[in-house]
Amino acid sequence: MSNHTTSGAQSPLFTADYRVYINHTDAGGIVYHANHLVFFENCRRDWFTQLGLDGYFLKTDAGEIQHFVVSKVELDYRHAILLDETISVRVDTVELKPASIVFYQSIWRTHLDGDTKLSSGKVVIACVQNNVKSKDNDNDSQTAKPAMRPIRVPKVLYDSICAALSQQQGI
Repeated sequence: MSNHTTSGAQSPLFTADYRVYINHTDAGGIVYHANHLVFFENCRRDWFTQLGLDGYFLKTDAGEIQHFVVSKVELDYRHAILLDETISVRVDTVELKPASIVFYQSIWRTHLDGDTKLSSGKVVIACVQNNVKSKDNDNDSQTAKPAMRPIRVPKVLYDSICAALSQQQGI
């Protein structure tokens, strides 16, 4: 399911405001480029929480742990983010794929006379299953499974995102 638009006319799926602290910035009070990713990550996590999901770790009925790893990022930096300002971080929309989720996100500075886009990004999150067992149960390293394997997007997450996309589209 894809809902990516470039017109900017569509409301974001989720928005959260974050304050910029000294630890986010360099000596000149400008947010480090990598911290744009931190703000995107925090926003995704907060959105998952709003959807009623337990963050990035889901447990199957069999007790297996499923989680998510970033597999690809594309960023477009437009304007500096400054110390002590409050920024609006958005999940603009997502694309659901069989074993990954593509997030289109942006960071904005809000003004009375209009908003300014500070950065935008495309973040691909892969869904994986932990296969890590205790050392006592796995003495044969020749037959050991890899620590993680790709899996399909868990149904509870897929259904929650589909519902959010339907609501965004007014369906």
